[in-house]
Amino acid sequence: MKLIGERRAIASAVFALYAFFYLVLALLDVQPGFDKAYFAMAAVYGSAFFALVAGYFWARWYAMGVALSGVISGGVALWQLGAEPIVVFIAGTHLAATLMLAGQSMREPFEGQPSWRKRLHMDDNAVVRLGRSVTRASISLPFILLYALAPKPEGADASVALWLAVAASAVGLFGLVRMRTWGLLALLGASGAMAAAAVLSPTVATMGFAAAGTALLASAWLPMAAPIAAMLLGRRDNGATV
Repeated sequence: MKLIGERRAIASAVFALYAFFYLVLALLDVQPGFDKAYFAMAAVYGSAFFALVAGYFWARWYAMGVALSGVISGGVALWQLGAEPIVVFIAGTHLAATLMLAGQSMREPFEGQPSWRKRLHMDDNAVVRLGRSVTRASISLPFILLYALAPKPEGADASVALWLAVAASAVGLFGLVRMRTWGLLALLGASGAMAAAAVLSPTVATMGFAAAGTALLASAWLPMAAPIAAMLLGRRDNGATV
């Protein structure tokens, strides 16, 4: 199945829908105290929409990560609440966006562009590893933002760790798509900050977001672990032979 333009349009429409939905929730203050979290979620979905339309090479990876986070949340809600219409709609639309962006043919207008590969000196294996890392980091982003910006009970003192996690996640994702090692270091730092925040503010309502965000941020390292180790060992070997 090709239909590349049509599939991108459907996926983009889903992200635009949720960007508008969260923006309305934030502006109307439907849930007091959640306005910051909803503004942040609107930015996440809005950036996925913009990146897909603009055709950035990393857009498909990022958008699929955001969509998969919605699939995970929808699946958990289906398990907890049953087949409520709104839950089915949320899970179904996120799954539809994921499927629309999946497949070999959808790589061509995004990471299949040769210009960025030449600029960053990327071969096929490096592209696959980078895509996996970006997708995993993107899946974690909504969980981190919801955990960090949702209201906390009185006496919970984890604000510094939470803001560090948010800032390090954004910086890490930016560095990752630019193929910078400090991007991975920032993601690892964000994972540690999330874990620290969960210890300082162990609330049942948000513990799932903290656990998911911590695990997914840490897993973003895995595709890059072998190349980084090889690079470090290679440098040491070169230093020993000089």
